[in-house]
Amino acid sequence: MTRRPEFNPQRGATHMPTASIGKSVLSPKFLLGVGFILFQAWILLEPQQPLFERPVHLVLALLLLFLYQPLKSERLPKPVRIGIDAALVVATLGVGAYYLIEFDRLTSRMENVSPVFDLDLWAGVVLIGLLLEGARRAVGWVLVGVLAVFILYAFWGNLLPGWLSFRGFGLDAAIEISTMTTAGVLGITTSTSVSFIFYFIMFGAFYSAAGGGQLFIDLAVRVAGRATGGTAKAAVISSSLMGSISGSAVANVVSTGVLTIPLMKRTGLSAHRAAGIEAIASTGGQLMPPIMGVAAFIMAEMLNVPYARIALAGLIPALAFYLALLMVVDLSSRRDGVRPMTAEEIAAVDPITPRLHLLLPPLILIGALVWGYSAAYSAVIASISCFAVPFLRRSTWIGWRQVVDGLREAPKQAAEVAVPIASIGLVIAVAVQSNLALKFAGSLVTLAEGSIFLSLALAMVGCIIMGMGLPTVAAYIIGAVLFVPAIQNLGVEPLAAHFFIFYYCVLSMVTPPVALASFAAAGVGEAPVMKTSWSAFGLSLVAFFVPFSFVFDPAILWQGTTLAITTGALAMLASTALWAIAFGGWCGRSLGWTSRAVIGAAGLVSVIAPTGSLTWAIGFVVGWVLAAVVYFSSRRRGSLTTKLAH
Repeated sequence: MTRRPEFNPQRGATHMPTASIGKSVLSPKFLLGVGFILFQAWILLEPQQPLFERPVHLVLALLLLFLYQPLKSERLPKPVRIGIDAALVVATLGVGAYYLIEFDRLTSRMENVSPVFDLDLWAGVVLIGLLLEGARRAVGWVLVGVLAVFILYAFWGNLLPGWLSFRGFGLDAAIEISTMTTAGVLGITTSTSVSFIFYFIMFGAFYSAAGGGQLFIDLAVRVAGRATGGTAKAAVISSSLMGSISGSAVANVVSTGVLTIPLMKRTGLSAHRAAGIEAIASTGGQLMPPIMGVAAFIMAEMLNVPYARIALAGLIPALAFYLALLMVVDLSSRRDGVRPMTAEEIAAVDPITPRLHLLLPPLILIGALVWGYSAAYSAVIASISCFAVPFLRRSTWIGWRQVVDGLREAPKQAAEVAVPIASIGLVIAVAVQSNLALKFAGSLVTLAEGSIFLSLALAMVGCIIMGMGLPTVAAYIIGAVLFVPAIQNLGVEPLAAHFFIFYYCVLSMVTPPVALASFAAAGVGEAPVMKTSWSAFGLSLVAFFVPFSFVFDPAILWQGTTLAITTGALAMLASTALWAIAFGGWCGRSLGWTSRAVIGAAGLVSVIAPTGSLTWAIGFVVGWVLAAVVYFSSRRRGSLTTKLAH
């Protein structure tokens, strides 16, 4: 196995040549990034007013984004591009100066009563323009298109028919709700970025720079490499571990896929199958505690519960997801004859034991959360440990290159998340102030005619369609605003309703025709894009209906008695295992389509139906009895064949 440097999702190899360290440290963007880290440390120790913290955070993020992602256009000469970038930086500084100078007035004014001045209008319009351009550079045109639709709706909603119609906002009202209060772009999304997301992204960047990402990959290879389909299992394990730290499907694909996809191809998997496995495994990392994805922090803020509660609720579904995925990988590898890794290939991996202490930072993070520290403090403590733990053994010492890597990547990656999710505040402001969210919820209930199954199915389809081309966090926020009220109106608990939306927004990353994680994996694996997308989507089906179980069995989200939680967890794991057998197509021998269909239908019923109900029991028993009959008949047939051969 050829050793490679760790990769970062945005820019390839993390380690710089030694000669460039001094130049990098003295660059304006590096110094600004360090300033961003120091600012976040200061407000953690000395919290400030929201209308101070959030604008400064957003301005720093915009500045870093424009510096790290300069304008790229072949149609414009370089001097023009540089001029545009400089103008954006100056405009961002101007917006920052506006919020600092007008701080006292903005914090004391009364919404809808105090006047909106021309300066407010200019600053608001410029900020929205900067956010649109920042969102375009960070995640592309799809999000900009969504934002444009809501901005147009804010002004010309009166032109639409039926329940979509509303009187529309004037410019004063639109700017006031969007940029002058702790709602809109300075609302819950930016608040979450300030209070949670920055610190956890910092931990992920520091841990990767300290060698944690490479340890996860090597550990997975050592654990699963010799098993059937070992390289695919190693990809699933390493991507789940790294994904729980990075919280980004695309970032996870690029960082781990450069190693795992070539390994899978080498042992007999086709390029699109290997890329598909990496795509779905990396996507599932957003569901895996302790860190999950950025959207999980938004969920905690929306529900006003500690983040540890969200992480605990996500544990059983995440385990069910990855157990089913590992089963499908194992069974399909047996069916297709995929070879395990050889002893020589595994021996090429650096020894794990001398590096096991590098597992301490994630354990410190989990321990701090369990001991009752806030999520932000826990992440900071774990981040500091990333630069101390490597020095416990001489072989894992890090140098200035790794320190600079971490200090550069943490604020850079945080900026690339902060700007898009701040822009989503525009969607929330318009949807809430125009009453669109409640009207949409009412129309969904009417369309479903009160059926909870149909309502959930419509919400599922809506999340998947909306999530195509959008980052998970953007899709989740919009889905939570539009769909959660409708689901709650049907009697579903708030936590279950939010997790339902969250899961399908995550799975949209591998759902064709626009599947961002699959596209990234196809690029890394040099595989056909659509084949990769369909392969990843097929693998995602092992957990596709798990969210329906949240609605009917709250114990799966760690709610209820210990007995109920234990029973619900075991039932969920067994039900998804049935579903995985059907998709894996192997149960001691290759399964025919009839057996796969019956076992799959039984598994689907036991996944969706409430645990302990008659419907659940029928599906569970039928599926496992048929699987047992097939398995033991294949064993008997194999034994008889052996005897006849002798």
